[in-house]
Amino acid sequence: MLAAQNEAIEAGDFVWRTDREDVHMNIEAALTDMIGEPAKKLHTARSRNDQVVTDLRLWCRDAIDSILFHIKKLQVVLVYLAMRNEGLIVPGYTHLQRAQPVLLQHLLLSYVEQLERDAGRFIDCENRLNFCPLGACALAGTGLPIDRFMTSDALGFTAPLRNSIDAVSDRDFVLEFLSASSIAAIHLSRLGEEWVLWASEEFGFLVPSDSVSTGSSIMPQKKNPDPMELVRGKSARVVGDLITVLVLCKGLPQAYNRDLQEDKEPLFDSVKTIMGMLEVTAEFAQNITFNHERIQRALPLGIWMQQPSPITLLRRTSHDIVGRCVAFCLSKDCQLSDLSLDELMAIDPVFEKDVYEFVGVNNSVSKFCSYGSTGSACVSEQLSYWVSKLGISTDASE
Repeated sequence: MLAAQNEAIEAGDFVWRTDREDVHMNIEAALTDMIGEPAKKLHTARSRNDQVVTDLRLWCRDAIDSILFHIKKLQVVLVYLAMRNEGLIVPGYTHLQRAQPVLLQHLLLSYVEQLERDAGRFIDCENRLNFCPLGACALAGTGLPIDRFMTSDALGFTAPLRNSIDAVSDRDFVLEFLSASSIAAIHLSRLGEEWVLWASEEFGFLVPSDSVSTGSSIMPQKKNPDPMELVRGKSARVVGDLITVLVLCKGLPQAYNRDLQEDKEPLFDSVKTIMGMLEVTAEFAQNITFNHERIQRALPLGIWMQQPSPITLLRRTSHDIVGRCVAFCLSKDCQLSDLSLDELMAIDPVFEKDVYEFVGVNNSVSKFCSYGSTGSACVSEQLSYWVSKLGISTDASE
């Protein structure tokens, strides 16, 4: 009979009576109808205050597990995307100006790193929220000899909360959850912004498939990356949910206050939104290609040169020499690789015939060797790390 009532609640068929004060009284009354007087023991050593916050912590725990699943899924998609684009060099940007060439794999793995920190914040939040308020009752505990450690263990909590006042009034775990969600949403928004830019006619680096783009009702030439625009926009919702609960909690005295019922709607909304953002981003990433020709045309517009010889010059001296080379190239409207050795030596005698091993996009990228840099060997190590950590296949075609 109890299972049937649970199924009725989950299916939305349970009859909630308004003459009964709240959900707790409806459940107790339904149980009383089923088993009689013993059901009235249900509320022993309990209060709505500790029951609601216990349920909320259990709900958050499950929600975090779902979010972590979607974060890992997106990480896997990004790693596969990196594997499918081995060797592709793209302009790296600072201040939205072309700065240095980088491997696309390196850029994609930077998103994976951000997501890993997001996952870590959710895990930390889950560890801190996994303490049981049940048995704190209204705020002061109870005179009955209950075993709070037994109920805590039965519900999978680490331990009961030590202070009964704190147990019913604390919503730090909600704020921390919303904060972790907001940071993750900001990361997804930044990714969305970059890919929206890259899909523009001005960049043309990224081409979304028809399944993840929309056209215009009056401009048939357009192919809009709408999903990532929506991801970018939805981030505002998640941040707004955090602000709502921050403001809600800022003026509350201890212990429980009815204001706290207002923490549910923004919390539920943020979880629904962040999971949608993660799903949409993963779907979009699985349905894009990179325009190698357009990217290649963009690369020569920058003038890149690694230090022209093994480390024998001070960094500032090298910077000055390369700066003079760049100025000379701009005056002649050419690239460094177009200059003769005589022209380079006229700028500074430090140059030798091996200078052409250091000039140009491919040579520049190949010379990066510091830990975590965009050099091919370094990026290969990064990629291997993520393949192992995420437990994914090395078949880039999957």
